[in-house]
Amino acid sequence: MTTGEAASGSRERLPIPVWALTIGAFGIGTGEFVMVGLLPRVARDLDVSPTRAGLLVSGYAMGVVVGAPLMAALTRRLPRKTTLLAMMGLFVAGNLLCAVAPGYHALLAARVITALAHATFFGIGSVVAAELAGARQKASAIAAMFSGVTLANVVGVPLGTFVGQSVGWRTTYAGVSVLGVLALMAVAVLVPRMGARAPAPVLRELQVLIRPRVLLVFAVTILTYASLLALLTYVALLLVRIGGFSEGSVSAILLLFGGGFVVGNAAGGKLADRALMPTLCGFLALLAVVLAAFSITIHHQGLALVTMFLLGVAGFGVVPALQLRAVAQAEGAPNLASSANIAAFNLGNAAGAYLGGQVLERTGGLESIPWVAALITVGALGAALVSGYLDRRAART
Repeated sequence: MTTGEAASGSRERLPIPVWALTIGAFGIGTGEFVMVGLLPRVARDLDVSPTRAGLLVSGYAMGVVVGAPLMAALTRRLPRKTTLLAMMGLFVAGNLLCAVAPGYHALLAARVITALAHATFFGIGSVVAAELAGARQKASAIAAMFSGVTLANVVGVPLGTFVGQSVGWRTTYAGVSVLGVLALMAVAVLVPRMGARAPAPVLRELQVLIRPRVLLVFAVTILTYASLLALLTYVALLLVRIGGFSEGSVSAILLLFGGGFVVGNAAGGKLADRALMPTLCGFLALLAVVLAAFSITIHHQGLALVTMFLLGVAGFGVVPALQLRAVAQAEGAPNLASSANIAAFNLGNAAGAYLGGQVLERTGGLESIPWVAALITVGALGAALVSGYLDRRAART
């Protein structure tokens, strides 16, 4: 093996602490998305409408949005490892509250409490992963961390949905809290203690966040995940009522969707390290096409399954590029920008879940949701193209 080949091989091996962050992402991803598969069961058990139950998805997302600035302010002087451990502790406590919640409002409150840890864990974790991996593998390291979320959709969400349908959704959330404990232990043992950096003044960091190109990144993130969650929140109802699938098959279909997450995340990380903006725009275009096609393919079960896989590929292929671009555009406030972009993901989640519910209530037709979602994705692609144009103009001047 030549020296060049050895160096190339070493670059392909990500540091072990990155995989500890992956475990945390797996727990958080399972806790967040398993509600999608359990939504019909939770609605029946708590005697609420599907639209009201959908607020358990959007309520979590809004908790992430609130938690991003709140937790960033509370932890900005702490070492990053300490912050990661504190966020996992809060995650465990919140999921235990979900497991014992006596009614709908208590469950909604517990979901919001759990969500407070989300943005800061992923935000700080992304920065830590990128720094540990080095300059040539930043997007790949972020993708490796977020592969915990893809694994959650491949294993955690389908398994949690199966357990919830077979034993009860409370058991599912008790299991999620156990995942949180395991993640906390992995971070404590494997992640090195990275000293707290002297934070910039708050106003200076906030000034970074309102730069036009940073705001455009947030806009792309919000629109992308609004489109995805508008569909995903009600995908179980679409599959059962329109597609003719049995309720018991939803967990297996979510497993297929999660497989798409794995492919999209891995490809998105590799491609974004080579060409960030073309990767971002390419996956957004794919997502728009897949969402529009779903309104047709849902009537044909074989095609619907293929579409669910492609939806996972497109929906998660954009993540490494979006997260890396947020950090790159916000020089001087990487922690806050990374956490803010995670909040933008979840603001999009909340808006999408709400919008999907409004489309369902006002049109009475589930089939309208994919078309609306596709139009939102076109808006995200437009914002990404404007962002790329601003990059080129800045380079010329």
